[in-house]
Amino acid sequence: MDETAAQATAERLAVALLPSPDALIELHGPLGAGKTTFTRLLLRALGVEGRIKSPSYAVMESYELPGAGVASHFDFYRFGDPREWEDAGFRDVFAAPGLKLCEWPEKAAGQLPPADLQLFIELLPDDSRRVRVVGGARLVEALT
Repeated sequence: MDETAAQATAERLAVALLPSPDALIELHGPLGAGKTTFTRLLLRALGVEGRIKSPSYAVMESYELPGAGVASHFDFYRFGDPREWEDAGFRDVFAAPGLKLCEWPEKAAGQLPPADLQLFIELLPDDSRRVRVVGGARLVEALT
């Protein structure tokens, strides 16, 4: 998947999530696979304007969605223990409605609610990507 294909995929997913996105999407893959890039493309497709920052150091960045709702982008890469999720106070964020986009969800294993959609991004030797999609039928169908 190149950036053009990723953008088209993000736009299809945005349509499936609208009018009020309320889902947990996990993004799996190695460093450099494109998890943050895809998240930015999806947030843009949902109408987010302005700077979209990687939450690598802050762990969470939130964005107001046009119309209604909030999208929260998480990067759990720096977690050394899944209990850090609880210590960070994320239970309330995940209990509230809204879109949650999680990079490195395995670092918060056992803490996250079940995902509505999982994207497994594989970085291939030629720098292209292969994506495997797992989740609820409505969201998976939007991506195929």
